[in-house]
Amino acid sequence: MKVLLGMGGSPDGFDALDETLSRAREAGDDLTVAVLDTSEDYDVDDVESRIRDRVAEADIDAEVTQLPGHPGSQLSQYAEREEFDRIVIGGGQRSPMGKIELGEVAEFVLLNADTTVTLVR
Repeated sequence: MKVLLGMGGSPDGFDALDETLSRAREAGDDLTVAVLDTSEDYDVDDVESRIRDRVAEADIDAEVTQLPGHPGSQLSQYAEREEFDRIVIGGGQRSPMGKIELGEVAEFVLLNADTTVTLVR
């Protein structure tokens, strides 16, 4: 399966990375990690470096690329253009009432992507 993981520098993104790397190892997925500029709190180049380190530690052959611009839009368009089978994104916190609260990027991708989306939380 051709899988695209979209992530910024949040802990949710790195949780999704770990889970996706594990699945890629087991299932033999063709993995691409798209580094998204989702926040002023994270340096995109630093996040990319940390991702490359984790991918190397997992001994997985994965492409890592940066997608500048609006994160949700760029991720959705890239997935469609490159014909990915699935998009994986991290996120989703439970509210005090038990409802899932999504971040802006996760909500955009879930609502707008033509590609199947998996939300890791």
